[in-house]
Amino acid sequence: MIEANNPDLRSWIEVPQNSDFPIQNIPFGVAKSKKGTAVVTRIGNTVINLHQLALKNLISFDSKVFDSASLNAMMLLGKQATREIRNQVSMLFRESNQNAKSNPEVLESLLSINEVEMQLPIQIGDYTDFYSSEQHAYNVGCLFRDPKNALLPNWKYIPVGYHGRSSSILPSGVPIHRPKGQKKPNPDGLPIFGNCSLLDFELETAFFTYQGKPIGESITTDEADDYIFGMALLNDWSARDIQAWEYVPLGPFLAKNFASHISCWIVTLDALEPFRVSGPIQDPKVFPYLEYKGDKHIDINLEVAIKPENSTETVVCKSNYKHMYWNMNQQLAHHTINGCNIRVGDCMGSGTISGPNEGEYGSMLEISWKGTKPVKMNDGSERKFIEDNDTVIIRGYAQKNGVRIGFGEVYNKILPAK
Repeated sequence: MIEANNPDLRSWIEVPQNSDFPIQNIPFGVAKSKKGTAVVTRIGNTVINLHQLALKNLISFDSKVFDSASLNAMMLLGKQATREIRNQVSMLFRESNQNAKSNPEVLESLLSINEVEMQLPIQIGDYTDFYSSEQHAYNVGCLFRDPKNALLPNWKYIPVGYHGRSSSILPSGVPIHRPKGQKKPNPDGLPIFGNCSLLDFELETAFFTYQGKPIGESITTDEADDYIFGMALLNDWSARDIQAWEYVPLGPFLAKNFASHISCWIVTLDALEPFRVSGPIQDPKVFPYLEYKGDKHIDINLEVAIKPENSTETVVCKSNYKHMYWNMNQQLAHHTINGCNIRVGDCMGSGTISGPNEGEYGSMLEISWKGTKPVKMNDGSERKFIEDNDTVIIRGYAQKNGVRIGFGEVYNKILPAK
Protein backbone atom coordinates (compact mmCIF):
# COMPACT_ATOMS: atom_id res chain seq x y z
CA MET A 1 0.00 0.00 0.00
CA ILE A 2 1.17 3.54 -0.71
CA GLU A 3 2.07 4.92 2.71
CA ALA A 4 0.20 8.21 2.32
CA ASN A 5 -3.02 6.33 1.45
CA ASN A 6 -3.36 4.63 4.87
CA PRO A 7 -7.06 5.04 5.73
CA ASP A 8 -6.26 5.16 9.46
CA LEU A 9 -4.22 8.35 9.21
CA ARG A 10 -5.47 11.56 10.79
CA SER A 11 -3.98 15.05 10.56
CA TRP A 12 -3.28 17.62 13.25
CA ILE A 13 -4.72 20.12 10.76
CA GLU A 14 -8.49 20.39 11.15
CA VAL A 15 -10.42 18.60 8.39
CA PRO A 16 -14.15 19.43 8.18
CA GLN A 17 -16.62 16.58 7.91
CA ASN A 18 -17.11 15.44 4.29
CA SER A 19 -14.10 17.44 3.16
CA ASP A 20 -12.62 16.45 -0.20
CA PHE A 21 -9.16 16.96 1.24
CA PRO A 22 -8.26 14.63 4.10
CA ILE A 23 -4.62 13.79 4.75
CA GLN A 24 -4.99 10.79 2.40
CA ASN A 25 -5.51 13.11 -0.58
CA ILE A 26 -2.55 15.55 -0.69
CA PRO A 27 -3.40 16.97 -4.13
CA PHE A 28 -1.21 19.49 -5.94
CA GLY A 29 -2.02 22.97 -7.17
CA VAL A 30 -0.61 26.44 -7.66
CA ALA A 31 -1.70 29.29 -5.39
CA LYS A 32 -1.15 33.02 -5.49
CA SER A 33 -0.98 34.85 -2.16
CA LYS A 34 0.58 38.00 -0.69
CA LYS A 35 3.85 36.06 -0.48
CA GLY A 36 3.86 35.22 -4.19
CA THR A 37 2.94 32.23 -6.36
CA ALA A 38 4.06 28.71 -5.49
CA VAL A 39 3.25 25.02 -5.73
CA VAL A 40 0.98 23.99 -2.87
CA THR A 41 -1.00 21.12 -1.43
CA ARG A 42 -4.04 21.10 0.80
CA ILE A 43 -5.42 19.42 3.92
CA GLY A 44 -8.95 20.43 4.90
CA ASN A 45 -9.23 24.16 4.26
CA THR A 46 -5.53 24.75 4.87
CA VAL A 47 -3.18 25.39 1.95
CA ILE A 48 0.42 24.21 2.45
CA ASN A 49 3.21 26.06 0.66
CA LEU A 50 5.62 23.36 -0.55
CA HIS A 51 8.23 25.93 -1.56
CA GLN A 52 8.43 27.14 2.04
CA LEU A 53 8.69 23.58 3.36
CA ALA A 54 11.52 22.78 0.96
CA LEU A 55 13.38 26.03 1.75
CA LYS A 56 13.40 25.02 5.43
CA ASN A 57 14.47 21.45 4.55
CA LEU A 58 11.22 20.12 5.99
CA ILE A 59 10.81 18.05 2.83
CA SER A 60 13.88 16.73 1.02
CA PHE A 61 13.41 18.25 -2.43
CA ASP A 62 14.98 21.16 -4.29
CA SER A 63 12.89 24.21 -3.41
CA LYS A 64 13.21 25.53 -6.97
CA VAL A 65 10.72 22.99 -8.33
CA PHE A 66 8.04 24.45 -6.05
CA ASP A 67 8.93 28.10 -6.71
CA SER A 68 6.86 28.09 -9.85
CA ALA A 69 3.59 29.18 -11.43
CA SER A 70 2.96 25.62 -12.66
CA LEU A 71 3.40 22.02 -11.55
CA ASN A 72 5.45 21.12 -14.63
CA ALA A 73 8.91 21.30 -13.03
CA MET A 74 7.75 19.08 -10.16
CA MET A 75 6.10 16.68 -12.60
CA LEU A 76 9.37 16.35 -14.53
CA LEU A 77 10.77 14.60 -11.44
CA GLY A 78 8.52 11.64 -12.29
CA LYS A 79 6.11 9.36 -10.47
CA GLN A 80 8.41 8.05 -7.74
CA ALA A 81 9.36 11.60 -6.76
CA THR A 82 5.77 12.85 -6.52
CA ARG A 83 4.88 9.73 -4.55
CA GLU A 84 7.68 10.55 -2.12
CA ILE A 85 6.53 14.18 -1.83
CA ARG A 86 3.09 12.94 -0.80
CA ASN A 87 4.62 10.55 1.70
CA GLN A 88 6.83 13.25 3.26
CA VAL A 89 3.94 15.72 3.50
CA SER A 90 1.85 12.96 5.07
CA MET A 91 4.54 12.30 7.69
CA LEU A 92 4.80 16.00 8.52
CA PHE A 93 1.11 16.63 9.03
CA ARG A 94 -0.15 13.40 10.54
CA GLU A 95 -1.61 13.55 14.03
CA SER A 96 1.28 11.68 15.64
CA ASN A 97 3.81 14.35 14.58
CA GLN A 98 3.27 16.82 17.40
CA ASN A 99 6.75 18.31 16.89
CA ALA A 100 5.69 19.57 13.49
CA LYS A 101 2.50 20.99 14.96
CA SER A 102 4.54 23.26 17.24
CA ASN A 103 7.31 24.05 14.73
CA PRO A 104 7.12 27.77 13.71
CA GLU A 105 8.74 26.99 10.34
CA VAL A 106 5.99 24.50 9.55
CA LEU A 107 3.27 26.88 10.69
CA GLU A 108 4.70 29.66 8.49
CA SER A 109 3.97 27.51 5.44
CA LEU A 110 0.23 27.36 6.17
CA LEU A 111 -2.48 29.60 4.73
CA SER A 112 -6.27 29.51 4.79
CA ILE A 113 -7.90 28.63 1.48
CA ASN A 114 -9.56 32.06 1.73
CA GLU A 115 -6.14 33.77 1.64
CA VAL A 116 -5.11 32.42 -1.74
CA GLU A 117 -6.20 32.64 -5.36
CA MET A 118 -5.90 29.29 -7.08
CA GLN A 119 -4.29 29.34 -10.52
CA LEU A 120 -4.33 27.10 -13.59
CA PRO A 121 -2.16 24.34 -12.08
CA ILE A 122 -0.37 23.02 -15.18
CA GLN A 123 1.18 24.61 -18.23
CA ILE A 124 -0.70 22.55 -20.80
CA GLY A 125 1.08 21.96 -24.08
CA ASP A 126 -1.33 19.65 -25.88
CA TYR A 127 -4.95 18.74 -25.26
CA THR A 128 -6.76 15.64 -26.50
CA ASP A 129 -10.43 14.99 -25.89
CA PHE A 130 -11.75 11.44 -26.04
CA TYR A 131 -15.28 10.15 -26.58
CA SER A 132 -15.29 7.16 -24.26
CA SER A 133 -18.70 6.90 -22.56
CA GLU A 134 -20.83 4.31 -24.35
CA GLN A 135 -24.09 5.70 -22.98
CA HIS A 136 -23.20 9.22 -24.11
CA ALA A 137 -22.18 8.03 -27.57
CA TYR A 138 -25.39 5.99 -27.80
CA ASN A 139 -27.57 8.91 -26.68
CA VAL A 140 -25.97 11.28 -29.19
CA GLY A 141 -26.32 8.64 -31.90
CA CYS A 142 -30.01 8.28 -31.11
CA LEU A 143 -30.53 12.05 -31.20
CA PHE A 144 -28.75 12.62 -34.51
CA ARG A 145 -29.13 9.26 -36.30
CA ASP A 146 -31.26 6.39 -35.00
CA PRO A 147 -31.02 3.82 -32.17
CA LYS A 148 -30.14 0.98 -34.55
CA ASN A 149 -27.05 2.83 -35.78
CA ALA A 150 -26.30 4.92 -32.70
CA LEU A 151 -22.66 3.84 -32.37
CA LEU A 152 -20.47 4.35 -35.40
CA PRO A 153 -18.68 1.19 -36.63
CA ASN A 154 -15.29 2.19 -35.15
CA TRP A 155 -16.51 3.10 -31.66
CA LYS A 156 -15.93 -0.26 -29.92
CA TYR A 157 -12.61 -0.81 -31.68
CA ILE A 158 -10.75 2.42 -30.87
CA PRO A 159 -10.90 5.05 -28.12
CA VAL A 160 -12.14 7.83 -30.42
CA GLY A 161 -10.60 11.25 -29.80
CA TYR A 162 -9.65 14.56 -31.35
CA HIS A 163 -7.11 17.29 -30.64
CA GLY A 164 -8.50 20.33 -28.86
CA ARG A 165 -7.03 23.74 -28.06
CA SER A 166 -4.92 24.04 -24.91
CA SER A 167 -4.65 27.86 -24.87
CA SER A 168 -8.32 28.25 -23.93
CA ILE A 169 -8.26 25.82 -20.99
CA LEU A 170 -9.02 27.97 -17.96
CA PRO A 171 -9.08 27.43 -14.19
CA SER A 172 -12.26 27.17 -12.18
CA GLY A 173 -13.87 30.51 -11.37
CA VAL A 174 -12.96 32.39 -14.55
CA PRO A 175 -16.16 33.54 -16.32
CA ILE A 176 -16.51 33.36 -20.10
CA HIS A 177 -18.68 35.10 -22.67
CA ARG A 178 -21.19 33.24 -24.79
CA PRO A 179 -19.50 32.34 -28.10
CA LYS A 180 -20.60 33.47 -31.56
CA GLY A 181 -20.39 31.72 -34.90
CA GLN A 182 -22.19 30.34 -37.91
CA LYS A 183 -25.17 28.06 -37.40
CA LYS A 184 -28.01 26.64 -39.47
CA PRO A 185 -31.20 26.55 -37.39
CA ASN A 186 -33.38 25.67 -40.38
CA PRO A 187 -32.17 22.52 -42.17
CA ASP A 188 -33.78 23.74 -45.40
CA GLY A 189 -32.50 27.30 -45.08
CA LEU A 190 -29.20 29.11 -45.35
CA PRO A 191 -26.70 29.39 -42.48
CA ILE A 192 -26.79 32.51 -40.30
CA PHE A 193 -24.26 34.20 -38.03
CA GLY A 194 -25.02 35.00 -34.41
CA ASN A 195 -24.71 34.17 -30.74
CA CYS A 196 -24.69 30.50 -29.75
CA SER A 197 -28.26 29.53 -28.81
CA LEU A 198 -27.54 25.97 -27.64
CA LEU A 199 -24.68 26.38 -25.15
CA ASP A 200 -23.97 23.19 -23.24
CA PHE A 201 -21.69 21.86 -20.51
CA GLU A 202 -19.97 18.51 -20.80
CA LEU A 203 -19.28 16.59 -17.60
CA GLU A 204 -15.75 15.22 -17.97
CA THR A 205 -12.60 14.42 -16.10
CA ALA A 206 -9.09 15.05 -17.37
CA PHE A 207 -5.79 13.31 -16.73
CA PHE A 208 -2.35 14.88 -17.03
CA THR A 209 0.85 13.16 -18.09
CA TYR A 210 4.40 12.99 -16.88
CA GLN A 211 7.09 13.25 -19.54
CA GLY A 212 6.42 10.48 -22.05
CA LYS A 213 8.55 8.57 -24.49
CA PRO A 214 10.32 10.07 -27.53
CA ILE A 215 8.49 10.35 -30.82
CA GLY A 216 8.22 6.98 -32.55
CA GLU A 217 7.74 4.98 -29.32
CA SER A 218 4.54 3.81 -27.67
CA ILE A 219 3.28 3.54 -24.09
CA THR A 220 1.64 0.21 -23.28
CA THR A 221 -1.42 -0.26 -21.08
CA ASP A 222 0.91 -1.88 -18.51
CA GLU A 223 3.17 1.18 -18.52
CA ALA A 224 0.44 3.82 -18.62
CA ASP A 225 0.06 4.24 -14.86
CA ASP A 226 3.70 5.35 -14.64
CA TYR A 227 3.02 8.13 -17.15
CA ILE A 228 -0.20 9.49 -15.60
CA PHE A 229 0.30 12.14 -12.92
CA GLY A 230 -3.24 12.79 -11.80
CA MET A 231 -6.77 13.89 -12.57
CA ALA A 232 -9.00 16.96 -12.44
CA LEU A 233 -12.62 17.75 -13.18
CA LEU A 234 -13.23 19.15 -16.66
CA ASN A 235 -16.13 21.13 -18.09
CA ASP A 236 -15.59 20.93 -21.84
CA TRP A 237 -18.12 23.48 -23.06
CA SER A 238 -19.93 22.88 -26.35
CA ALA A 239 -21.76 25.25 -28.69
CA ARG A 240 -24.16 22.67 -30.09
CA ASP A 241 -25.68 24.75 -32.87
CA ILE A 242 -22.28 25.94 -34.13
CA GLN A 243 -20.95 22.39 -33.96
CA ALA A 244 -23.87 20.91 -35.94
CA TRP A 245 -23.06 23.14 -38.90
CA GLU A 246 -19.25 22.96 -38.86
CA TYR A 247 -18.30 19.43 -37.80
CA VAL A 248 -18.49 17.71 -41.21
CA PRO A 249 -15.95 16.69 -42.41
CA LEU A 250 -13.20 17.50 -39.88
CA GLY A 251 -15.00 17.53 -36.54
CA PRO A 252 -15.41 20.21 -33.84
CA PHE A 253 -13.71 23.56 -34.29
CA LEU A 254 -15.22 26.85 -33.05
CA ALA A 255 -17.87 24.90 -31.13
CA LYS A 256 -15.19 23.63 -28.74
CA ASN A 257 -12.15 25.91 -28.78
CA PHE A 258 -13.67 28.97 -27.08
CA ALA A 259 -13.16 27.58 -23.54
CA SER A 260 -12.77 24.53 -21.33
CA HIS A 261 -12.47 24.73 -17.54
CA ILE A 262 -10.63 22.48 -15.10
CA SER A 263 -10.67 22.25 -11.33
CA CYS A 264 -7.60 23.73 -9.64
CA TRP A 265 -6.48 20.73 -7.56
CA ILE A 266 -4.82 17.79 -9.32
CA VAL A 267 -5.55 14.56 -7.45
CA THR A 268 -2.75 12.09 -8.06
CA LEU A 269 -3.37 8.68 -9.53
CA ASP A 270 -1.69 7.35 -6.38
CA ALA A 271 -4.39 8.91 -4.17
CA LEU A 272 -7.08 7.30 -6.35
CA GLU A 273 -5.60 3.78 -6.24
CA PRO A 274 -7.93 2.56 -3.44
CA PHE A 275 -10.97 3.32 -5.62
CA ARG A 276 -10.08 1.11 -8.58
CA VAL A 277 -12.91 -1.05 -9.93
CA SER A 278 -13.37 -3.43 -12.82
CA GLY A 279 -14.57 -2.09 -16.15
CA PRO A 280 -17.25 -3.28 -18.57
CA ILE A 281 -16.82 -6.36 -20.72
CA GLN A 282 -15.46 -5.07 -24.01
CA ASP A 283 -17.13 -6.83 -26.92
CA PRO A 284 -15.88 -7.22 -29.59
CA LYS A 285 -12.52 -8.24 -28.21
CA VAL A 286 -10.05 -5.38 -28.37
CA PHE A 287 -6.75 -5.50 -30.24
CA PRO A 288 -3.81 -6.79 -28.17
CA TYR A 289 -2.31 -3.32 -27.65
CA LEU A 290 -5.56 -2.25 -25.91
CA GLU A 291 -5.76 -5.27 -23.60
CA TYR A 292 -5.02 -4.54 -19.95
CA LYS A 293 -4.60 -6.35 -16.63
CA GLY A 294 -6.28 -5.60 -13.32
CA ASP A 295 -8.84 -2.98 -12.34
CA LYS A 296 -8.19 0.19 -14.33
CA HIS A 297 -11.51 2.01 -13.96
CA ILE A 298 -12.08 4.31 -10.97
CA ASP A 299 -15.22 4.82 -8.87
CA ILE A 300 -15.65 8.62 -8.78
CA ASN A 301 -19.03 10.16 -7.93
CA LEU A 302 -19.84 13.17 -10.10
CA GLU A 303 -22.57 15.79 -10.14
CA VAL A 304 -23.48 18.91 -12.10
CA ALA A 305 -25.52 21.84 -10.82
CA ILE A 306 -26.84 24.93 -12.58
CA LYS A 307 -27.15 28.14 -10.58
CA PRO A 308 -29.18 30.94 -12.20
CA GLU A 309 -28.14 34.45 -11.19
CA ASN A 310 -29.50 35.50 -7.77
CA SER A 311 -30.96 32.04 -7.17
CA THR A 312 -30.13 28.68 -5.64
CA GLU A 313 -28.49 25.88 -7.58
CA THR A 314 -30.32 22.88 -9.03
CA VAL A 315 -28.51 19.55 -9.43
CA VAL A 316 -29.25 18.33 -12.97
CA CYS A 317 -26.97 15.28 -13.18
CA LYS A 318 -25.41 12.64 -10.93
CA SER A 319 -23.04 10.27 -12.71
CA ASN A 320 -19.89 8.22 -12.09
CA TYR A 321 -16.55 7.92 -13.86
CA LYS A 322 -16.67 4.11 -13.49
CA HIS A 323 -19.24 4.01 -16.32
CA MET A 324 -16.58 4.75 -18.96
CA TYR A 325 -16.11 2.10 -21.63
CA TRP A 326 -12.46 2.95 -22.37
CA ASN A 327 -10.13 3.58 -19.42
CA MET A 328 -7.16 5.95 -19.15
CA ASN A 329 -4.60 3.20 -19.79
CA GLN A 330 -6.29 2.29 -23.05
CA GLN A 331 -6.64 5.92 -24.07
CA LEU A 332 -2.94 6.61 -23.52
CA ALA A 333 -1.88 3.38 -25.24
CA HIS A 334 -4.04 4.20 -28.25
CA HIS A 335 -2.81 7.81 -28.34
CA THR A 336 0.80 6.64 -28.63
CA ILE A 337 0.46 3.44 -30.68
CA ASN A 338 1.39 5.37 -33.82
CA GLY A 339 4.51 6.83 -32.17
CA CYS A 340 2.93 10.13 -31.03
CA ASN A 341 5.13 11.65 -28.34
CA ILE A 342 3.62 12.65 -24.99
CA ARG A 343 5.06 15.59 -23.05
CA VAL A 344 4.85 16.64 -19.44
CA GLY A 345 1.57 18.43 -18.74
CA ASP A 346 -0.41 17.06 -21.68
CA CYS A 347 -4.14 17.06 -20.91
CA MET A 348 -6.44 14.19 -21.89
CA GLY A 349 -10.20 14.71 -21.55
CA SER A 350 -12.34 11.68 -20.82
CA GLY A 351 -15.23 12.73 -23.02
CA THR A 352 -18.71 13.35 -21.62
CA ILE A 353 -19.50 10.94 -18.77
CA SER A 354 -23.08 9.63 -18.90
CA GLY A 355 -24.44 6.85 -16.72
CA PRO A 356 -26.98 4.28 -17.94
CA ASN A 357 -30.06 5.95 -16.47
CA GLU A 358 -31.89 9.25 -16.90
CA GLY A 359 -30.55 11.62 -14.27
CA GLU A 360 -27.03 10.38 -15.01
CA TYR A 361 -26.55 12.03 -18.39
CA GLY A 362 -23.55 14.35 -18.59
CA SER A 363 -24.79 17.13 -20.90
CA MET A 364 -27.89 19.24 -21.40
CA LEU A 365 -28.15 17.84 -24.93
CA GLU A 366 -29.01 14.49 -23.34
CA ILE A 367 -30.72 15.73 -20.16
CA SER A 368 -33.21 17.86 -22.11
CA TRP A 369 -33.15 15.37 -25.00
CA LYS A 370 -32.20 17.99 -27.58
CA GLY A 371 -34.48 20.55 -25.95
CA THR A 372 -37.65 18.45 -25.92
CA LYS A 373 -37.63 17.85 -22.14
CA PRO A 374 -36.96 21.15 -20.33
CA VAL A 375 -35.43 20.86 -16.86
CA LYS A 376 -37.20 22.63 -13.99
CA MET A 377 -34.97 24.82 -11.81
CA ASN A 378 -35.57 25.39 -8.09
CA ASP A 379 -36.57 28.98 -8.81
CA GLY A 380 -39.34 27.86 -11.18
CA SER A 381 -37.51 28.65 -14.40
CA GLU A 382 -36.66 26.01 -16.99
CA ARG A 383 -33.52 25.09 -18.87
CA LYS A 384 -33.04 23.36 -22.20
CA PHE A 385 -29.46 24.62 -22.48
CA ILE A 386 -27.30 27.09 -20.54
CA GLU A 387 -28.53 30.69 -20.39
CA ASP A 388 -26.65 33.93 -19.83
CA ASN A 389 -25.55 34.54 -16.21
CA ASP A 390 -25.97 30.86 -15.32
CA THR A 391 -23.14 29.32 -13.31
CA VAL A 392 -22.38 25.65 -13.96
CA ILE A 393 -20.79 23.74 -11.07
CA ILE A 394 -19.19 20.29 -11.35
CA ARG A 395 -18.16 18.34 -8.25
CA GLY A 396 -16.53 14.95 -7.82
CA TYR A 397 -15.21 12.62 -5.14
CA ALA A 398 -14.36 8.97 -4.46
CA GLN A 399 -15.30 7.35 -1.15
CA LYS A 400 -14.43 4.04 0.47
CA ASN A 401 -13.57 2.71 3.95
CA GLY A 402 -14.37 6.05 5.57
CA VAL A 403 -12.00 8.00 3.30
CA ARG A 404 -13.28 10.60 0.85
CA ILE A 405 -10.90 11.84 -1.84
CA GLY A 406 -12.31 14.74 -3.82
CA PHE A 407 -11.44 17.37 -6.39
CA GLY A 408 -13.30 20.35 -4.99
CA GLU A 409 -15.30 21.82 -7.82
CA VAL A 410 -15.05 23.53 -11.17
CA TYR A 411 -17.53 26.40 -11.43
CA ASN A 412 -17.89 29.05 -14.10
CA LYS A 413 -20.36 31.73 -15.06
CA ILE A 414 -21.60 32.37 -18.59
CA LEU A 415 -21.64 36.07 -19.42
CA PRO A 416 -23.58 37.50 -22.37
CA ALA A 417 -21.87 37.47 -25.76
CA LYS A 418 -19.64 40.44 -26.49
